[in-house]
Amino acid sequence: MMSVMDDKNAALPGNASAYDLANLPAAEPSVLTGKRILFLGSSVTYGAASQGQSFVDLFAALDSVQATKEAISGTTLVDRPSTWAEQMFGNGDSYVTRLQKYDSHTDFDAIVFQLSTNDATTHQPLGEISSSFDPSDFDVLTITGALEFIASYCAHHWAAPLVFYTGSYYESPEYSDMVTRLRELAEKWHFAVIDLFSDSAFNAIPRADYTLFMADPIHPTKAGYLRWWYPEMKAQLISTLSTVSQA
Repeated sequence: MMSVMDDKNAALPGNASAYDLANLPAAEPSVLTGKRILFLGSSVTYGAASQGQSFVDLFAALDSVQATKEAISGTTLVDRPSTWAEQMFGNGDSYVTRLQKYDSHTDFDAIVFQLSTNDATTHQPLGEISSSFDPSDFDVLTITGALEFIASYCAHHWAAPLVFYTGSYYESPEYSDMVTRLRELAEKWHFAVIDLFSDSAFNAIPRADYTLFMADPIHPTKAGYLRWWYPEMKAQLISTLSTVSQA
């Protein structure tokens, strides 16, 4: 699946050949080695501004993760199909719908979800946290209901830890509200959050680095994934999986 942004961003300095997978050394073995991980998301999980090379591909190539990359640009958490994604890629199904392709017959050691920026940019309703744990009570046409459905579905089908990750900081009151809601839901559902959005130290990088690392306020380049997002996500995933293995 090629992104419409692939050709546009090919000439960016952050997408230089030095950052191609073929030119990167493998990492030392870690708790990630050989782990089966489902990564589900949209353009940021895919690598829409980095010629399809995202942090998922780095985990697979450098850390020997058995990665399932379930990523379609333009799709949302809320269970509404994306007409644009359907036209561009032949599938505009939401995160909720695509998750249900997988069940307990597919064994994972972790499930990693993107907190979609598409829900913020398309002004999807935030919704309210339910007092219930019954998936039939969740309004999947809202962001909160979709997140609760995802948490419930994963809890019922896998013993593996559920992890959500956010994008790095950008100006969006709607996405900021989504991040706050995600943290509230983490308390209810006991999943992990890799919060790149709220981490002031993580986001305090020189302007020159930011220009190299980001094609736009949402989408990293190859350099941005490799040198900025991937190290932090790797450290937090190792911490999450190490805690599980010690339990």
